[in-house]
Amino acid sequence: MKKNLHRRGLFSLAAAFLLTVSSAATAAGNLGVNGSTTVLPIAQKVAEAYMKEMPELAISISGGGSGNGIKAIIDGTTDIAMSSRFIKDIEVKMAIEKGAYPVPFRVAYDCIIPVVHPGNSVKDLTLEQLKGIYQGAVRNWKDIGGPDRPIVVISRDTSSGTYEVWEEKVMKKEKVYPGALLQASSGAVAQAVSKNPNAVGYVGIGYLNRELKPVKVNGIEGTKTTTLDGSFPISRPLFMFTRGWPEGNTVKFINYLLDPQKGQKYVEEAGYVPLY
Repeated sequence: MKKNLHRRGLFSLAAAFLLTVSSAATAAGNLGVNGSTTVLPIAQKVAEAYMKEMPELAISISGGGSGNGIKAIIDGTTDIAMSSRFIKDIEVKMAIEKGAYPVPFRVAYDCIIPVVHPGNSVKDLTLEQLKGIYQGAVRNWKDIGGPDRPIVVISRDTSSGTYEVWEEKVMKKEKVYPGALLQASSGAVAQAVSKNPNAVGYVGIGYLNRELKPVKVNGIEGTKTTTLDGSFPISRPLFMFTRGWPEGNTVKFINYLLDPQKGQKYVEEAGYVPLY
């Protein structure tokens, strides 16, 4: 209960700040954005559009995982951290010890969709089957209604917020087995699965393409509708964090991203689910 209250407090303070912030600061300068490769396509599209309106501002964006982005906020080496998970209590503690107060902004919604090669006949898996695959207990596709071929398990690395959500919602806090092939980005997972007829992986909805076959979970397809109504079992919000109350270029960029008529339309263009 304390954790939930703490999170609601963070959101309330952030929302109140956005409503009252002044826009007096100039647009000239640099803005650094670092973190989740899931949020990366959103940030890239929004930054491209924003820099056309504010040509004096240079925005640099890099991936590397949610954990790395939050670490950069804690260390003060980036202006905005992208994260596909909420900040952990231990990270909040570390930030406060360094004199920073991390402020969260929910920027979009997403669902994590299991994907296979288009040549794989499997269309639907239960959460229990997915857990068995990623535990290494299920090793052949024929055991879950597929072809008689070994399963090649593709997973994100442990610094990834996508991995942590998968670990929570699918693995139920149990670890992915050591035989899984770890990838440093969602793009790398998508590429690895698209090139291997025996592979299974998981990506955010924005990374789906013609070279991947999405798999239903518990009979439910991962779509924008099932993400928003919560019926798809591996849904989640996406975040950006700032080091303390944002101001100047940072708050202007956040406000642009959250604007239903501006940044939120690029969320949809990136393949994700807008807030509104």
